[in-house]
Amino acid sequence: MAKTKSVFFCGNCGYESPKWQGKCPSCGEWNQFKEETVQKKSESAAPHMAGAASESAPQKLDEVEVSAAARMPLEDAELNRVLGGGLVPGSMVLIGGEPGIGKSTLLLQAAVRYANAPVLYVSGEEEQVSQRAKRLGSTSNECYILTQTDPERIIKEAKKIKPGFVVIDSVQTLNASWVDSAPGSVTQIRESAGLLMRFAKTANIPIFLIGHITKEGSIAGPKVLEHMVDTVAVFEGDHHHQFRLLRCTKNRFGSTFELGIYQMDGSGLKPVANPSDLLMSLHAGEMSGSAAAAVIEGVRPLMIEVQALVSSAVYGTPQRSSTGFDVRRLHMLLAVLEKRCGFKLASKDVFINLAGGLKVNDPSIDLAVVAAVLSSSEDLTLPAGTCFSGEVGLSGEIRPVMRTEQRIAEAFKLGFKRIFISSHTPKIELKSVEIEVVRVSKVRDMLAEMFG
Repeated sequence: MAKTKSVFFCGNCGYESPKWQGKCPSCGEWNQFKEETVQKKSESAAPHMAGAASESAPQKLDEVEVSAAARMPLEDAELNRVLGGGLVPGSMVLIGGEPGIGKSTLLLQAAVRYANAPVLYVSGEEEQVSQRAKRLGSTSNECYILTQTDPERIIKEAKKIKPGFVVIDSVQTLNASWVDSAPGSVTQIRESAGLLMRFAKTANIPIFLIGHITKEGSIAGPKVLEHMVDTVAVFEGDHHHQFRLLRCTKNRFGSTFELGIYQMDGSGLKPVANPSDLLMSLHAGEMSGSAAAAVIEGVRPLMIEVQALVSSAVYGTPQRSSTGFDVRRLHMLLAVLEKRCGFKLASKDVFINLAGGLKVNDPSIDLAVVAAVLSSSEDLTLPAGTCFSGEVGLSGEIRPVMRTEQRIAEAFKLGFKRIFISSHTPKIELKSVEIEVVRVSKVRDMLAEMFG
């Protein structure tokens, strides 16, 4: 008979322990252990995969045959960009995000618009998925929906349909029959995802997994889930803004710095081919505290409007707040302006906002933040048609950033006449780009160049 016992699993890394522990010895997290019932069955009762890998002998590294698998391009250009050029056959992609951000809408659009082969969409909400597809204005006879949570039954139906790819909505609802644990538990997620992974590799069918996230913002379930899959992407954005961002945090078949930008409206998610036009459309150029930054997200250059507001502190302690920009970086830049440039900002409130609700990690935005803060503090309007791209150091120096040519070309395309960069930037060959490139080495030099 099967033996039943209770063990404790770490909710962060999946470490197994016979007793409860306050601190996980594997990942070091506190209060993550949860008790689960594990039922060990005989080997004959465990699920077997048809076409399992046979025993292989060791090979020399230079003798291994590498086959370049042709990617499967989707109708969504932004999703193709994040995946590295298309969907790789046999890969497993995990997409996480907050509730209602648009994960199901994104993959449903990709499923109903894929015309090369049938698509299997697995969800427990059959009627709601059908209604969402009609609301999006896209229906397809080649998109099959399956209401099932058992991964063995899902694999059985997938073998009959032979789809181009499979969408599982969501991985937390999977309930393997041979695992005596509740859906969403560490054991259920690990075993179900492992079975689907073996099927994807042996049948050469890609699988999309939709994952929930915790209140801390990480994907729910054991950390081993992110290690098992080939690609991990996070769908993020502000519900009060129209833009949604798809960031790739892991990709075995491409770059992890890619970014997909979507615009949410009543008809679903629409890829934004040229987001700089939308992000800079509200750039007035006649108000103080507004500066344009040329940044790079992935391989894509973007022009973003940086807004700053500096005012006298009403309360005892000055406020430091930023939206879309690291507040610790803001503290560092304010300290540089105070110490190196002589601006008295210690008794003033400073607020930073990146227009459009985007979050930018590119350090080249530092120079634009400094220019916007000083413009608002002195109530001086920045010269029209001016943008910035440079990293600010602790000594007030302006450091060079990578791929300056693409930033300059993007600024010229949007009609900017002048761009400030670091004087230490290597020589740039500009072809058919008529824009004034101002090289500065210190923040003081930039201020003297702009305001005299």
